[in-house]
Amino acid sequence: MATAVIPSALERGRAAVARREWADAFEALSEAARDAPLEVLDAERLAWSAAFIAREDQYFHWHEHAYELHRAAGDPDRAALSAFWIGLRLLHLGETGRGGGWLARAEQLVDPARPTVVSGYLLLPVAYRHLAARELDAAAAAARDAGSIATALGDRDLEALAQSVLGRILLRQGHVERGLALLDLSTVTASGSGIAPNVAGVVYCAAISACNRVFALDRAREWTAALARFCEAQPQLVTFSGTCLVHCSEVHQTSGDWPAATRDAEQACERAPRPPSVDRGPLAQALYQRAELKRASGDFAAAEELYSAASEHGREPQPGLCLLRLAQGKHDAAVAAIRRVLAATTEPEARLGLLPAGIEVLLAVGELDEARELVVELQAAAERYKMDVLGAMAARGLGALRLAEGDARGALAPLRTAFETWRRLGAPYLAARVRLDLATACRSLGDLEGAELELRSARSCFEKLGARHDLERLDGKATRPAAGGLSARELEVLRLVAEGKTNKTIAAELCLSEKTVDRHVSNIFVKLDVSSRAAATAYAYRHKLT
Repeated sequence: MATAVIPSALERGRAAVARREWADAFEALSEAARDAPLEVLDAERLAWSAAFIAREDQYFHWHEHAYELHRAAGDPDRAALSAFWIGLRLLHLGETGRGGGWLARAEQLVDPARPTVVSGYLLLPVAYRHLAARELDAAAAAARDAGSIATALGDRDLEALAQSVLGRILLRQGHVERGLALLDLSTVTASGSGIAPNVAGVVYCAAISACNRVFALDRAREWTAALARFCEAQPQLVTFSGTCLVHCSEVHQTSGDWPAATRDAEQACERAPRPPSVDRGPLAQALYQRAELKRASGDFAAAEELYSAASEHGREPQPGLCLLRLAQGKHDAAVAAIRRVLAATTEPEARLGLLPAGIEVLLAVGELDEARELVVELQAAAERYKMDVLGAMAARGLGALRLAEGDARGALAPLRTAFETWRRLGAPYLAARVRLDLATACRSLGDLEGAELELRSARSCFEKLGARHDLERLDGKATRPAAGGLSARELEVLRLVAEGKTNKTIAAELCLSEKTVDRHVSNIFVKLDVSSRAAATAYAYRHKLT
């Protein structure tokens, strides 16, 4: 009977790499390295296996070892490529000094008179630097040059990366259709055979992030599903899987599957690199997403803790935290927070995610002039980007503004547009929230049956999702028809008017301008159909609003 041949640790490690079983590969190749020095290709295999299970220390150690072996073997191109991957990862972790030093090493090994694949790779951080400095034309030129080298030398990895970077730059330049088309091309390239796993993961994540930033919801869903398949095919993969789970959670939340969204967000926290000081980004994003789900479900205490944890790990907790403050009735804190983050955010794409929250908060406190400016900005962005999602957000903002101005009839058309878009896109929660505004408009116009139908449909959705806070708000709307459609801030002003306070005193007490209080009082008179402070006071006492 023949004796079974037991594979060596090195053979097991190589086989595990071929199967993309990264934890097994790391263990076997590490064992092989303890038995005998590794050849350079095996050192690279061990470096990438470490990367994919988030062992940053071993990633750097073995890439540096491969760099030295390539130098010793007289292969400057391969040595330069090792130096490039070390430098790029260090830059991603925020270590600009060390990262720049390794990239400089790579540049020293490249012959400027002989373009190589490494020459193309080294143009990518150049494009990133120009992009960070908002030098978009220079960034695009560097990315295009990298793509040209990739095409000339037939390097698919570099081609996918260059397409990805250029696509994001085009989005920043406002060329939305061209940018998204190039991101599509990069992901198709990355999904082909022979593409390195690290390149595929980077391209998928970049495409999804960019699509989310410009609210290309359908594309984000499509590429999130592709990234999920990529990660599922490599069960031992840690890098990318946490980011993938966050994106999946966001998609599930928008689509109305909140249990799946919660599961993915919790798993993303578990999959985040450890210790978190190595790379806090994935953990911070996962914590923020968990906070968003807790806020939506009405668990405010848990949401507050998670927003705080996300902030500790470097993630701006807005706009979610200011919406939490608004839901808690802490209006001054909500206004201060959204004003602060809007003032600090000037990049157009970054502002897109803040504008709807800013409109909601400012309308809640009656700052209509400020809210109107944000509505105009959001409408301009919707027109520029031609995205259905942005169009729905802008329409909802306009409808809510008109409601606050007392123009219920003018609010109906934009609100109906927003509702139909969210319904068509499969976003039930967002559609249900618009129904609340539609109910307010119907009730203001005397269509009580229409208002009841909208409220009933919204309630059904909130019950299915488990949106506890929205259900509580809905109960308040249903049992308080005598409030005349007043906003929360208008109710505050009415109570103070009923106490006999002057507009000047009310302005000081609520930290508002007298002009804003004057407008609130005028809106109250219109909504309640009264003509004096005495009549408004009588209304408040009659309907027990004081």
